[in-house]
Amino acid sequence: MAVNARKVAIIGCGFVGSSTAFALMQSGLFSEIVMLDADRKKAEGEALDISHGVPFSQPCEIYAGDYDDIADSAIIIVTAGAAQKPGETRLDLIKKNVGIFKSIIPEIAKRNFKGILLIVANPVDVLTYAAKQLSGLPDSHVFGSGTVLDSARLRFNLSEHLGVDPRSIHAFIIGEHGDSEFAAWSSANVSGVEISRFCEMRGFYHDHDQAKANISEEVKNAAYDIISKKRATYYGIAMSAKRICEAIIRDEKSILPVSSIQHGRFGLTDVALSIPVIVGKDGIENEIPFALNDDELKKLRDSAETLKNTIKSCDLSLDD
Repeated sequence: MAVNARKVAIIGCGFVGSSTAFALMQSGLFSEIVMLDADRKKAEGEALDISHGVPFSQPCEIYAGDYDDIADSAIIIVTAGAAQKPGETRLDLIKKNVGIFKSIIPEIAKRNFKGILLIVANPVDVLTYAAKQLSGLPDSHVFGSGTVLDSARLRFNLSEHLGVDPRSIHAFIIGEHGDSEFAAWSSANVSGVEISRFCEMRGFYHDHDQAKANISEEVKNAAYDIISKKRATYYGIAMSAKRICEAIIRDEKSILPVSSIQHGRFGLTDVALSIPVIVGKDGIENEIPFALNDDELKKLRDSAETLKNTIKSCDLSLDD
């Protein structure tokens, strides 16, 4: 079946899925958005509500559908999964959500899907790995939102600290999207100016390391903070999903820290985590020679080991 480059599907119509559909409706990237949920009426209601905003945006057909309706989508975004509860880590969700994926991903695979499978549900790295194993799609066509949102949070916090446009800040959170993630400070810069030097340009002359540690910790705990206040996070991740879709549909060749299957870079294999890659119409097109210092390399390998141990505890077979 030919891929319809103007069509996207969203599986899961909770806060994240519906916010993503709303963001994509406004983006003008797609002329067709299909929404799926275990609760069909929920999908119908969200599709109808979002459709009423189309007169203020660009023409787009938004409707509730089933798996047969999404087989020709350019991108299928999977947000379905159990919600993260206050005090619960992303990795605590794993067994519940792998079970959900074992009912979703084979339905996509059996319809000979040829597009991009974008995983947004948490824990995103383990579920990206599970989606790859369960779908049989090429590694380049199965990836997760990873640390795209975490990196945006890092840039936002740095912009607040430095008083500069976050779009001029080039800095990444890498590794697991979760408790073992970390900021790759050795490559961070503001339009080519090293972070500590830029801090001094803005009047901060002391305790650079402590300031970096504080900002990293704020980013790592951002989701927990939001969940404790409003029980869920969804706007930031919806915008992250939109950003990834832009890179794919417009063939931007953008460098994004999506969660992808590793093939030996930094000695990592058989795990999905986030390191910046080039994203375009064919999904993940190239890894990039991303530099890490020795401490960061150790943190990355430790993060990978954490994820591998979690994957080992999961049953990814189709026999249930």
